[in-house]
Parts: sequence; structure tokens; C-alpha cells
Amino acid sequence: MTSIRNALNLAATTLAAHHDNAMFEGEVLLAHVLEKTRTYLHTWPERALSEIELTTFNQLVKRRDNGEPSAYITGEQEFWSLSLTVTPDTLIPRPETELLVELALEHIPADAHDKIADLGTGSGAIALALASERPHSQIIAVDFSAAALTVAERNRKKHSLNNVTFMQGDWLAPLSEFTFQVIISNPPYIREDDAHLQQGDLPFEPRNALIAANNGLDDIQRIATDSRARLAYGGWLLIEHGYDQAADVSEIFEHHGYHNITAHRDLSGQPRVVCAQYNPGTKQDNHHDSP
Repeated sequence: MTSIRNALNLAATTLAAHHDNAMFEGEVLLAHVLEKTRTYLHTWPERALSEIELTTFNQLVKRRDNGEPSAYITGEQEFWSLSLTVTPDTLIPRPETELLVELALEHIPADAHDKIADLGTGSGAIALALASERPHSQIIAVDFSAAALTVAERNRKKHSLNNVTFMQGDWLAPLSEFTFQVIISNPPYIREDDAHLQQGDLPFEPRNALIAANNGLDDIQRIATDSRARLAYGGWLLIEHGYDQAADVSEIFEHHGYHNITAHRDLSGQPRVVCAQYNPGTKQDNHHDSP
């Protein structure tokens, strides 16, 4: 019989050729097979695996070694301490996107009854994170993909977050009746010829949620243009972007009359989010990098 420790060591050897953190990858997959936590694996390393458990685990390791993302294999990904269902119909929520949530919360008082829009919600990660932190506010989350919205609704029910509503449509098109204090989006922003599309998990993720025309800026341009009519006086627009797009996004915001334009870096030091405020009729335009 093969023990948990031996199974993990063999998996790490297999995965090390193509993946960083090979032991962690194996632990995630084995915990999923056993329906246990990773802590359990370290607590009971000598526990023998059944033949079915070992066979299933080896099959998952092979899928991961072939490049399939662990999140799609297990059907789960953690974001903002929420365990979320993910499928190949949705992007995999990433830690760097938590910066978008942090910055949005700075503009939403804890006791506020604000309306917040999340554009291109995918699995619902951003909307649900905001809903969990601001229970008095109403979040309306939009996605063009019906399949993605099915996943998002499943996640909403899983966490009993009743202050979130999901709507199907093209960016702000379904939101013409609403005015928002904050609009937030992690839109497609990768260029069609970007080499990163062939790396890591990206080849397995939905292309229409990754790629945008006009050097990756087309959807950002549209969101910046259309958000002006949907933002309350003094409302904020926050958009995640690519590592080399901060200046372009800031320029788009400035061109469309936004002010207090601020670029923010993620924990790895990469430019990640631009925030801007829109006040109709305001002539104050300035932008700067956050410290």
C-alpha cells in the first residue's frame, strides 16, 4: 500500500519538471481526492491510500502535468477567503485581483448603502468579495456569458450573499436604469499576439475573457466611456489592467474627463489597477502613481 507521504513525493517528482511548487500542487490534488484539508495530509502522512484513491490521484497528477490548471481539475479556487466554484467557462480568480477589491473597499464606507457594479464578473469572485465585506450595499454583477453566470450564481448561493444580483449583457448595456457609487472591472486586456497566452494556465482559460482588440485596450476604452453616464456624482471607476498598460489606461481616463487618476501596484510590484473619479462638469484633471 502507498502512504500519503510516498504518494506526494512521487507526484512532486513528476510535477517538478513543468511546475513550480510541485509539492504544493500535489497536496492540493490529494486533499481534493480525499476530501480533506492539506493539514490532514501533514497530520497523517503514514495513512495508506486505497487503490481507488491512489488511481484517482495519479490520474489528476497526470492532468496537471499536462498543463490543466489545478483549479479546473478540482473545480475550486480560493479568493478573498471564499472558496469558489470555477469551471473552464470562467477565469481562475488570481491573488493579484484582490488588490481591486481592497481599493474598491476604500471607496465604500462600511455602513454605506451604495450601489456597486462589477463588470465581467466571471465566477463572481469580485462581486462576492465586496458583498461579504459590505453587507448593506447592493452589488450588480454583469457578464456576457450565460455559462459563467451559472457558476457565479452557484457561488452566491454557496455563501448566502443575498446582496448580489447577476445580470447577463454586454458591459454596461443592462444597467441603464441604475446609478452607481463604484464601478469595478477586471476586463479582457491581453493583446491577441501576447506570448503569455501560451504560458501557465492561460491556454486553458476562456479566450473571450482574456483577449481585447486595440492592443488589449478596447474593452477598457468602452468601459471608461460608458461608465460616465452610470456613475453618481463623485463616483469611482476601478479597472484592472496588464503590467504594461498603466500609462495607457490613465490616458484613456484623462481623455474622458476623469480626475484623481491613481495607478496602483500589486504585491509583486507590477502596475495592476487604475482608479479614477468622475464628476460631470469638473475641469480638474490630474493623475499620479500611488506611493
